[in-house]
Amino acid sequence: MNILFIGDIVGKLGRKALEINVPILINKYKIDFIIANGENITNGKGISLTHYGFLKAHQIDAITLGNHYNHLEEIYSFINNDDIIRPLNIKNEKEGAGSRVFEINGTKIRVTNLLGENTAKFEISDSYNSVLDILTNDDSDIHIIDFHAEYTGEKKAFAYSLKNSVSAVIGTHTHVQTRDYQKLSTGPLYISDVGMCGLYDSVLGVEKDSVVERIIFKNDNARFKQLNDGKTIFSAVVLRFEDITFKPLEIIPIYNVN
Repeated sequence: MNILFIGDIVGKLGRKALEINVPILINKYKIDFIIANGENITNGKGISLTHYGFLKAHQIDAITLGNHYNHLEEIYSFINNDDIIRPLNIKNEKEGAGSRVFEINGTKIRVTNLLGENTAKFEISDSYNSVLDILTNDDSDIHIIDFHAEYTGEKKAFAYSLKNSVSAVIGTHTHVQTRDYQKLSTGPLYISDVGMCGLYDSVLGVEKDSVVERIIFKNDNARFKQLNDGKTIFSAVVLRFEDITFKPLEIIPIYNVN
């Protein structure tokens, strides 16, 4: 069983990177199931119904989100669809689900989405305790967690705390792919951050000059910009599992510039 996990898709160029790379990777790695983080797909913040449709048209099976999950109000017109996973540990969010199970050729794949500390402006519950109830009653064959968080240490400590009760903990949010991809001694496949899909010559997918003006030169009137043209980056990982026991085998980083 080979699963492709695609990092935060940022704007139009993130979508372009996905279009270029996904068909090639499906063929090369014999991909059975695809997860993508879609929280930045619409102009860098949130996901529109149109771009939800774009992901479905490009063979994405499960769509995880993050701190910008409800930046666009229209998310509530499709957040209850069975392939959308918003963060599980958001307090006072009654719509949508933070963990869903998908069945592929008889194999049950659970995908869970969590937010880390200091990642969102709204109130969240503790990530570890939020996932305990799911783990207690889970009968899935493979369980992959998208941990959308700022701190690499928090992500790795969380992964270790779960021991071998999940198959993979994949970090998202920082838009920078880390080199610590590994199979942890406790069992799960792990990476602190899978990275992003978007503009290559940028700051986290945002046009670089607008970021410099706002962050470095402290110009409060400067606004972050999304470009429609330029070289793209595609960041993802391939997660390999044994076909019968579903034991985690290998995590393969993908970092393509097109």
